Amino acid sequence: MKDLSAAHIEAFLEMLSAERGAAENTLQSYRRDLDDLYDFLISLKTSPLAAQNTHLSAYLGNLNKRGFAASSQARRLSAMRQFYKFLYAEGLRGDDPSAILDAPKKARALPKNMSEEDVTRLLERATLEAAEPGNGQLSRLRMLALLELLYATGMRVSELVSLPLKVLEQDGRFLMIRGKGNKERLVPLSRSAIAALKAYGEAKRAIEADGEESPWLFPSQGSAGYLPRQVFARDLKGIAARAGLKTAAISPHVMRHAFASHLLQNGADLRVVQELLGHSDISTTQIYTHVLEERLRQLVETHHPLAKEAKNRD
Repeated sequence: MKDLSAAHIEAFLEMLSAERGAAENTLQSYRRDLDDLYDFLISLKTSPLAAQNTHLSAYLGNLNKRGFAASSQARRLSAMRQFYKFLYAEGLRGDDPSAILDAPKKARALPKNMSEEDVTRLLERATLEAAEPGNGQLSRLRMLALLELLYATGMRVSELVSLPLKVLEQDGRFLMIRGKGNKERLVPLSRSAIAALKAYGEAKRAIEADGEESPWLFPSQGSAGYLPRQVFARDLKGIAARAGLKTAAISPHVMRHAFASHLLQNGADLRVVQELLGHSDISTTQIYTHVLEERLRQLVETHHPLAKEAKNRD
């Protein structure tokens, strides 16, 4: 039979139910977590009532050894902290040994991405639709220009939709972008982006020849005066669906990630990608290091003599 600490666990669960209205599933989750903690502490010849900070730290380390994800470890730490706060508040302990425990660091989630093949399918669909004459062609040319610019430069969607009309006057393969903190950066344009921008500009001038000209490249009737980012995101999912792509994983921000990832996959330096994305700190760009690691692994497997020998033996 368990010692007095088991009764305190039950009392804690009753408090959660009565005072906080915790659901049965929540209570069962707390019970499993605290029972697991209890069993571990008993294996160390102590108990929740007698455990010290070192015992609780050892428990967290044990969770890590058992392969628990950082999120699961954090949940158990939260249960532990609430339990010890309860013991302290009830006068059952004179201290809270969980108060100075460090939460496990969660691995930074990798950004969603698109393959080069998916981007090609998307641009091919946009090119096909832009070539269709008739009503709505300007909108279709606009979508092609938006996509080509986004993939060519990796701009933030806010930077893209708010480009000034004077962009059409630029000559050459570079574009000046005003980004966060009003900082400017120079980005190169692909030939296809230049062509799409030119076609859109010509159609725009032809349609708006007699009207008042907006100062924005992608004007809108909205309060900001330019295309809302939400409208572009919605239209992007629409054309992605027509291209046969899964829309849940596609957004303007995902295309920005694709720009960065594809550059690194094809040999670009991380510092160059940092400059092109407009990141002020290289640590922000380092989320893409998984791409570099994969490219290095492939390079070693392809070119290292020992890797070649192993492959030949297989």
